[in-house]
Amino acid sequence: MTKKNTNIPDALAMDITLTKGPPSATVDSIGDPAAGGEVLFLGRTRDEAHPEYGPLRALHYTAYETMAIEQLKELAAQSKQKYGVSAVRIHHALGAVEPGQISVLIQVRSGHRAEAFEACRWLIDELKKSVPIWKQEIWQSSQTWSVSTADQASEATHP
Repeated sequence: MTKKNTNIPDALAMDITLTKGPPSATVDSIGDPAAGGEVLFLGRTRDEAHPEYGPLRALHYTAYETMAIEQLKELAAQSKQKYGVSAVRIHHALGAVEPGQISVLIQVRSGHRAEAFEACRWLIDELKKSVPIWKQEIWQSSQTWSVSTADQASEATHP
């Protein structure tokens, strides 16, 4: 694990939103200009096909919005404690997102690149595990609900 960077200011710059439709990929730098590591992750809807239902037309995201925002803020605060980040931006789509479009944007700034990369990966993994955002897959001839990482872990331990 990387040590916390003590040169980062106490305040955490935070930009957390749930957007109707795909978030914009156009972003400005965030946080302290003295922090040298900045990572941007864009999670896009894959162009894929279901063996039974045909090509994917879109993913449709729904959320328990107030709880999701609070949990995303908590994850941002935890990333400051774990990795010493100075800024976190998380934008997640709600509604329909077609293949190739952005479903989630995570941007992290810290003193050095290692912490920024680690924090960004940790944030997407934790978001998928714990934040109440659900994904419905809209295929050419049917619809399915995607099982979350947390649900998969629960099923593995509780048959």
